Amino acid sequence: MAEVTALWFRQPQLGAPVVVLLHGRHANERSMEGFLPAIPAHYGAVSVRGLVEVGPDAYAWFENRGIGRPLPESLRATMDQFRAWLDGAIDTQHPVILLGWSGGTAFAGGLVLDDPTRYRAAALLYGTVPFEAGLDVAVDRLLGLSVLHAQSDNDPIMPPDLMARTWDYLTNESGADLVTYKTHTGHQLSSDVAEYLPVWLRGQEEHSLA
Repeated sequence: MAEVTALWFRQPQLGAPVVVLLHGRHANERSMEGFLPAIPAHYGAVSVRGLVEVGPDAYAWFENRGIGRPLPESLRATMDQFRAWLDGAIDTQHPVILLGWSGGTAFAGGLVLDDPTRYRAAALLYGTVPFEAGLDVAVDRLLGLSVLHAQSDNDPIMPPDLMARTWDYLTNESGADLVTYKTHTGHQLSSDVAEYLPVWLRGQEEHSLA
């Protein structure tokens, strides 16, 4: 695996959250720059490069046996390496919000399942939770964690069975403080999710002050 490469778009103000952006498969850290306008100006924003090289300037978060189906040993190795970087790079005074896109959603989902208390919140966008990867998916595993989940009912990339299982787990079993969007935009961010994302992100700081 490669060393962790992080692109800091913006450092956080004192005590403010940091949004950690996790790109999809066959992309890189620069591909998440489009999310920057949604992130409050005083929040930190850092985009991390996937740890598995899959092509020229193209990366993923784990080796897999199909879309959304990580190899458990690969996911464990990359999560451990990411966590070591996170704990060294972001002081605990700054709550961490994960924002995953596509394959980055599977990685973000793995991270919060592995240690739900480490993260303030997770936006799981147009991807799936990594089931059958050695992670705890018990009822109420994400109890109290703020989660924004969006998926499309005509996504040509994500496996329908995994999308259905992800929706069911998050809404009925996870215990998360959940907001969901079901869109019809293929594998693209819908306008209503794009409009709500900055509202949801601002709310995570307000939640921390409650």
